[in-house]
Amino acid sequence: MTNIIEFKHVNKIYESGDSFLKAMDDVSFEINEGEFVVILGPSGAGKSTLLNLLGGLDSVTSGEIIVNGKHIELFNDNQLTSYRAKHVGFVFQFYNLIPNLTAMENIELMKEIVDIDIDSLEQLDSVGLKNNANQFPSQLSGGEQQRVSIARAIAKKPTMLLCDEPTGALDSKTGTLILNLLQEMNNNLNTTLIIVTHNEILSLAADKTIRIKNGKIESISINENPKKVTELEF
Repeated sequence: MTNIIEFKHVNKIYESGDSFLKAMDDVSFEINEGEFVVILGPSGAGKSTLLNLLGGLDSVTSGEIIVNGKHIELFNDNQLTSYRAKHVGFVFQFYNLIPNLTAMENIELMKEIVDIDIDSLEQLDSVGLKNNANQFPSQLSGGEQQRVSIARAIAKKPTMLLCDEPTGALDSKTGTLILNLLQEMNNNLNTTLIIVTHNEILSLAADKTIRIKNGKIESISINENPKKVTELEF
């Protein structure tokens, strides 16, 4: 497998007056192309900080972040904007859909970000929502809104899909459907899938689990026989 993501001795310190918080403490790891990776740890462990650094939403205090051979920690604002647009798909806990746009229009927004042909109906069909194309977010259930956000994230064919607690606002049954959808996309599209969660059970379905505690890597484990999400008991 080809290595596409590498963190090398990454530190992230947030300062406020005379106090500071070390959110990332000498973090190093590698992720291969097409891997399903779970970032696991309790609240405040540094999981979301790690995801924001990888997604180009935040900058390192020191260290290196290499994606497809490029040092994104050296990128300027314009380069980071281009990097996020072309290579990163984000799926957050709270959907982030535009309320006055239909499901289809929310996906068509991607055409303004990347210069590729996007078939919005095809993307909605891939998440089972073709018949909901003309509905507004308020007319959709939480699970349906999350599926629209996933369709929007993959529409631009990103190198990686970064998911921050994507089922945190959903019931367990709907959450399983969403996680299964993400796993299927990982398998079928070979999109590198990285999910931040505090749910230990999900690690059974991942190729790799990176455990974080107090901003440090606690362990990195490889799963030789990952299960299907539908086989797990949440």
